[in-house]
Amino acid sequence: MPNSATFDINPISDLVTEERHRSKGLWVDPYSGGATIADVTNDLNPEIESDYTMKALDFLEQFDDNEIDGGVLFDPPYSPRQIKEVYDSIGLETSMETTQATFWSDVKDEIERICSSGATVISFGWNSGGIGKTRGFEIRRILLVPHGGRHNDTLVTVEDRVARELSEFGFL
Repeated sequence: MPNSATFDINPISDLVTEERHRSKGLWVDPYSGGATIADVTNDLNPEIESDYTMKALDFLEQFDDNEIDGGVLFDPPYSPRQIKEVYDSIGLETSMETTQATFWSDVKDEIERICSSGATVISFGWNSGGIGKTRGFEIRRILLVPHGGRHNDTLVTVEDRVARELSEFGFL
């Protein structure tokens, strides 16, 4: 069955644990939902225990270029309806800005900026788009988690940041 605590779903928990142990660098989670898997956590809801209580974009903007050498857990609201539910639950107003596609693409741009070559991003949603090849990531693994009945499946995409500049290859 679906679960708002994404990391409590057994196949997802197994995958995240495996990937987290695969990379020993710094991991961040801009939408933690109270999960403590990453080294640095953030959640917009002040009632959820996390290191930061900020909008995800503001949280990610704190990090330097190429600072994240472990990875990012990217489990945002999957749809404009979910964004509205989250915002309503903590007394924030939704706007056109928070329900357009740029809501996700701006965050993905920041993830690209902060991830160093070799960093991993584990994305969750109803599609396998992840962060994307155009942002310098290559899909290494996809997990499809069916929830039965008329529930949407959860797709988990594991991508690695590839070197795109000579300096990232260690030649300069």
